[in-house]
Amino acid sequence: MVQAQELLQSAVQWPLITEDMPGLGGSVKMEPEDFVVEEIPLYPFSGDGDYLYLWVEKRDMGAGFFLKQLAARLDISTREIGLAGLKDRRAVTRQWVSVPASAASRVGNLQGGGLRLLDMTRHRNKLRAGHLKGNRFFIRIRQIQPNAEVILSRLVERLRTVGLPNYYGWQRFGRQGDTLSRGLELLRCGPRSAVARTTSPFLRRLALSALQAALFNVYLTRRRGDDLARRIVAGDVLCRYLSSRWFRAEQVAVEQARFDRREIMITGPMFGRKMFRPTGEAARREAQVLDGAGLASEHFQGWGSLLAGSRRPLWVYVNDLETRLDGSDLWLQFTLPAGCYATVLLRELTHQPPEDSEHDADDTYNEATTT
Repeated sequence: MVQAQELLQSAVQWPLITEDMPGLGGSVKMEPEDFVVEEIPLYPFSGDGDYLYLWVEKRDMGAGFFLKQLAARLDISTREIGLAGLKDRRAVTRQWVSVPASAASRVGNLQGGGLRLLDMTRHRNKLRAGHLKGNRFFIRIRQIQPNAEVILSRLVERLRTVGLPNYYGWQRFGRQGDTLSRGLELLRCGPRSAVARTTSPFLRRLALSALQAALFNVYLTRRRGDDLARRIVAGDVLCRYLSSRWFRAEQVAVEQARFDRREIMITGPMFGRKMFRPTGEAARREAQVLDGAGLASEHFQGWGSLLAGSRRPLWVYVNDLETRLDGSDLWLQFTLPAGCYATVLLRELTHQPPEDSEHDADDTYNEATTT
């Protein structure tokens, strides 16, 4: 049976699309201010309703600890807090948070200790995971290679032309893969097991989604290895780019032309009981990924909304990437759709292996176990 560390290695070791070029080198996240992330909301807020929406900045703070700080300072349960997504620890991040309107009198407690309240409004529903259009990034890479102008130009041109393989970043899997390991254990033991009962709701959700992410990464790498990441096969599940309206490939040549025009996208599996399933060759390939991990579709039953399943585009396009050289440092500005990882783009530019700071984006294992 495949162990968690074997699955982790398969999930995080993939070829760069820029591997035939020299990288920029350099260091990322030397200071939290070197990595700034701002959420882009999915929809406008109404300005009225039972939920208070807070625009909060956190500095050098993991997502698990952030949740606990919000709950403690506002005197509410972590279950009452709504987040659209988790944000990096070693960073300055700004995101919307929903809390009950009854906490309004205590929002002043959010100032200080790594937190700042920047704005607030109201809305009619609780903020949910995925209620996010994307993220805007402002990133500094320090001490890049000398005379990097030509290298940088070639790297950026490749990314703009080909796009970015839509891998989940290393930080998704926790320190040394602890979050992924817990997810694999949960799935194999089942939703009614002692492991499931003793795992906090926060970590349970995070760990199971980390497992889904690892399986997706493996699938994408295998497609790339067979030169099929940009070629549609019979039965593939496709979608209009940045849409979740899925359909199966029937006329492969017609759909390939649409893919080449960037109208549609090939998707990969986020395994779950309600996942939109491929047919034919594409279905066989997805089944091989599950088999290789020692899993079957039955393992995804009984988890409710935690493992409903979904689809994820194999590629994402970075059309607004802006760069500015400042001595030996490089400044980047770009946006990515929700769920896409800036660290994947950074590795394509720097050719540097993931640093320890990239694995502790949310300190998921250590903090969530006590939430």
